[in-house]
Amino acid sequence: MGRVSQSVDDYIDAQPAAVRAKLLRLRKAITDALPGADEEISYGMPTYKLGGKRVIYFAVWKDHYALYGSMGRVVAELKDELAGYETAKGTIKFPLAGAVPVKLIGRIARMRAKEVSKQP
Repeated sequence: MGRVSQSVDDYIDAQPAAVRAKLLRLRKAITDALPGADEEISYGMPTYKLGGKRVIYFAVWKDHYALYGSMGRVVAELKDELAGYETAKGTIKFPLAGAVPVKLIGRIARMRAKEVSKQP
């Protein structure tokens, strides 16, 4: 079992160079979309919170990286834009071999922030 990262920087730094570059773009897309979000490690993954509420997580795997959270509404609303990606109720997967869809990821993060802001 690998070591648990203590920070998002640790998480990203533990990846191979080519993967780090993609994760840095992913991170920037999220932080640009969620100004003022708190960044932490939760469930072993980089996590972004607003007002103490978890908005979005990401993790990297062998052939893809994924966004996590309650993605059901996002997946339904963006079904055309997400048609080329593997999706599930709580996950959107992006292949490591492709470019990071920065605008799409930013849009997903903003949609999740709006959903979370409506929760009690």
